[in-house]
Amino acid sequence: MFTIQIRKNIGTMLVGIFIVLTVKAEDGHSLWLRRETPKPVKVVCSNKSAILDQAVKALRAGWQGESGAMIRLRVEKDKAIKDDGFKLSPSEIQANTAAGILYGVYELLRRQQTGQVPENAVVNPSYQRRILNHWDNLDGSVERGYAGASIFWRGEEALSVTAEDRKRWEEYAEANASIGINGSVLNNVNASPKILSRNVLEKVKVIADVLRPYGIKTYLSVNFASPTILGGLKTSDPINTEVINWWKAKVKEIYALVPDFGGFLVKANSEGQSGPQDFGRTHVDGANMMADVLNPYGGIVMWRAFVYSPTDNDRAKQAYDEFMPFDGKFRDNVIVQVKNGPIDFQPREPFSPLFGAMKKTAIMPELQITQEYLGHAYQLVFLSTMWEECLKSDTYQEGPGSTVAKCTDGRIFDQKHTAIAGVANTGLDTNWCGHQFAQANWYAFGRLAWNDELSSEQIADEWLKLTFKNAEGTNSQTDWDSDFLQPVKQMMMESHDAAVDYSMPLGLHHIFAPHAHYGPGPWWAPEKMRADWTPPYYHQADTIGIGFDRTQNGSDAVGQYHEPLASQFNDVDKCPEIYLLWFHHLPWDYQTKSGRILWDELCYRYDKGVRQVRAFQKVWDKVQHDVDEQRFKEVQSKLRRQARDAQVWKDACLLYFQQFSRRPIPSELERPVYDLEFLQSADPLSLYK
Repeated sequence: MFTIQIRKNIGTMLVGIFIVLTVKAEDGHSLWLRRETPKPVKVVCSNKSAILDQAVKALRAGWQGESGAMIRLRVEKDKAIKDDGFKLSPSEIQANTAAGILYGVYELLRRQQTGQVPENAVVNPSYQRRILNHWDNLDGSVERGYAGASIFWRGEEALSVTAEDRKRWEEYAEANASIGINGSVLNNVNASPKILSRNVLEKVKVIADVLRPYGIKTYLSVNFASPTILGGLKTSDPINTEVINWWKAKVKEIYALVPDFGGFLVKANSEGQSGPQDFGRTHVDGANMMADVLNPYGGIVMWRAFVYSPTDNDRAKQAYDEFMPFDGKFRDNVIVQVKNGPIDFQPREPFSPLFGAMKKTAIMPELQITQEYLGHAYQLVFLSTMWEECLKSDTYQEGPGSTVAKCTDGRIFDQKHTAIAGVANTGLDTNWCGHQFAQANWYAFGRLAWNDELSSEQIADEWLKLTFKNAEGTNSQTDWDSDFLQPVKQMMMESHDAAVDYSMPLGLHHIFAPHAHYGPGPWWAPEKMRADWTPPYYHQADTIGIGFDRTQNGSDAVGQYHEPLASQFNDVDKCPEIYLLWFHHLPWDYQTKSGRILWDELCYRYDKGVRQVRAFQKVWDKVQHDVDEQRFKEVQSKLRRQARDAQVWKDACLLYFQQFSRRPIPSELERPVYDLEFLQSADPLSLYK
C-alpha cells in the first residue's frame, strides 16, 4: 500500500512529495504460505491423481521463477529416491510417488521465495511418517491448546460438516504438505471411546477425504477400554477372543470408510487411562494385539511410553524401567513413541535414555509444538533449538556419533517403520497458533521431521522470509536483511535459553504452578497429593542445597545412560551445567564454572533471562516499519506480557528459594518488585488480564 503526502509551501510555492511505504495489513492466517503474484509457468505432468492435481495447482499459484518456464513433473522409480523423496532440478521434479512430487513442488517454491538456488539435488525425508498429534476432544476443546477450539470437532452431537470446515481443513492440509507433514492424529491421546462410534467415524471419513489430496494419512487415538465401554463386552483383556474379534470388526469398519487409514495412537496405563496392565497383561500384549489386527491393512500402532505410577522410584526412570525388558518383543508394525525427555516436555531436559537403548524396537520421538510448559501462546519461544539439542545429542549406544536422530530415523537400527510426532498447536484462532511466532514451531517441526540434520538458524531464516518479507510492500529504503531478518532471527535463536533462564535454569524442572502449567509454583505441595505431582519433589530445596540427586548415590538415573554419559552425568565437575540440578543436589555455596557460588549463579541466570526478554522488546520495536500493523502490535503486546511474566518467575523463585539459601541477592542485580506472599496467592494466568 502506498500513502502519498503532499505539502505545499505557500511562501516559495514549492511542492514536496513524500512517499511513505507501509506494509500491507495481514492477520497471520496465511502462515508461511503468503504469495506474491505468480508468474506464468507451463507444467507438464503425464500422470493423474488428486495429489498430482494439487501439486500442479500449487506450482501455478506460487511460481516465482522465469516467466513462461516449463516444469516437468515425473513419477518414475529411482533407487536414489527413498520413500516420498524427490529429485529436483530447475526444470523437473521426479519422484517415486505422487506425494514426492507434491513435496518437491513446495521445496522448489520455498527455494524461490527464500532466495536459494533451485540446484540439482536428491532430497529424501529423514522419517517415513511425520505426524501431528492433535489433543482435540470431541466437544471441541483442546487439551493444552492455546489457539482456540478444535478445527475438527464441535461436539458429539455436532458432526455435520460445513463448507467453512472443509476450507479450514484444506488450508491446514496445504500448510502441512508444504513442510512435509504426512499424517494427522485427529483426537486426544486421552481418548473418548466414542471416537470409534459409527457416526463419528463417518465424520473421520469426510476429514480424511479432504486431507488425502495433500498426502496426509489420518490416524486416531483410541481408548484401550473401548470394547467394554463402547462395545458392551465384559472385559477389554487383549488376549480375550471376544475382545480381539471386536477390534477386528472395528478396524474392518474403519478401513471400509478410510482405505488409507494410518493406524492407532495409544496412551495406556498412564494418568488413569486404561491399558493391558489392568488385566494382568503387558504393554507387549496390548500393542501386539492391536498390531496384528491392523497389519493386514498396512496400519501401525504408536504405543506411547509416557508411563509413571505413584511409587517411591524416581519418575524420570520409570519409562525406561518399564519398556526396556520388552525390547525386541513388539511386532514390527508397533512403534514406541517416546517424549524427548524422561519427564514431561520440560523447558529443558536431557534426552530420554530409551533413545538408542531399545535396539530391536522401532522408536519415534514425540515433541511438543504447543507450548504447555513454555508460556502457552503468550510467550515467544522458538522450540527448534530445543529439538535440535535433543536430536543431535549423542547417545553413544553404537559408539560416538550415535545421535538421537540417527537412532530413530533408521540410519543405525534396522526398523520397518520410522516416525516422529509433534503435539500440535493449531486451533480456530485466525492465526492458527495464538501467537504469530508460535507458527514458527509448527513450521520447524515439519522441517526437522523431513530433515533432522537441519540447523535451527536455517529454519528460522526460512520462516522469517516466508512469513514477513514482502517485496511488494516493504520500505525500499531499508535493508531488510540487516534491519529485520538478522536481529529478529537472533531473537528467535536466543528465546529458548532466555525462557529457561527466567524460569528453570541450571537443570531445575517441573516447578510450575499447578493445573495450567503456567507460571511459577515451587512452593505448591498440598497435603495428600502424590509427591511426583508437586514441585518440591523435583527441586528438593532445603537449607543445605537444591537439586535432584540422580547420581549413583541417589536414584541412579545416570545408570540408564550409556557410557561415557553415565560417568559424565554422575560427576558434578563434568556434568553439563544446563543439567546440573537435574542430576545433582548441590550445596548453596557450590562453586559454578563462572566462579560464583550456586545461589549467586541462580540469581544471575534468572536476572539474565528477564533482561533478555526486555531486549527482545527493543528488537521488535525497531522493526515496526517492516511489519504490518496488526501483527506488529500483536507481537508487541505479547512481548510486554512475557517481560512481566519473566519478572514474576524471577521474583517468585528467588524469594522462595532464598528462604532456604539464607543468602542475599547479589547487590548489583535488580531487586524483586513483587512480594512472595502476593505471588503465592495469585493465579499466574490471570495476573495481568
